[in-house]
Amino acid sequence: MTSLPPSHSERIEGLLAKAEQLKIEGSYTDALVILENILLEDPRNVAALEEIADNELSREEFDRAFLAAEQAVTLEPESSIGHAVLGEIFMIRKEWELACEHLQIANKLLPSHPDTLRLLGWSLFRSGKTVEGIVTLERALNLDPDDSFIMCDLASAHMESGDAGKAKLLLDRAAAIDPLNETIREYREAAERMIA
Repeated sequence: MTSLPPSHSERIEGLLAKAEQLKIEGSYTDALVILENILLEDPRNVAALEEIADNELSREEFDRAFLAAEQAVTLEPESSIGHAVLGEIFMIRKEWELACEHLQIANKLLPSHPDTLRLLGWSLFRSGKTVEGIVTLERALNLDPDDSFIMCDLASAHMESGDAGKAKLLLDRAAAIDPLNETIREYREAAERMIA
C-alpha cells in the first residue's frame, strides 16, 4: 500500500519545523532559504514571516528583521513574535517608548515569557519607569532563575539605581552559572568599584 503525499499545509508545517531546527542549530542562512521559499508560495504566511524576523534578528540584520516582523504584525496583529522582534529592534535603536509598546503587546499575547519580560523590563527602565522596569526584570528572573542575561540586566538596573550591593549578588550568581562570560566579569568589577 502506498502512502498519500502530504497535503500542502502538512508540507509547509514540515518545512517550518525544518527551518526552526536549523535556526536552533545556528544555521540561519539555511533556515532563511526554506522560509523564503515558503513565502514564494504563500506571501501571507505569518509563521514564515515571524521565523524570518527571528532569524534575521539573530544574524543582526535588523532592517530585514524589522520588515519581516512589521509584515507579520500587519497580516496578523496578534503575532507575539512579530511584536517581540519589533520591540527588540526598537530597543536596539534606543526608541524606548516604541519598544515598550510592542513588548507589552507581545507579553499580553504570550504572557510570562522570560525573555520578553527581560526586554520589556529593560525598556521600561530605560524609558524612565525605573521601579516598573526593575519589578518586571525580577519577574523575568523568577520565571527563569538561571538566566544570566536577565541577571545582568537586573544587576545593571540596580547599579544605575545606586544599589551596587544587590547588583553584586546577582552578578556573583551569574558568574557561577557562566564563569567565562566577559560581560559578567566587567559588570562585577564595576559593582565592586561602586561598593568600595
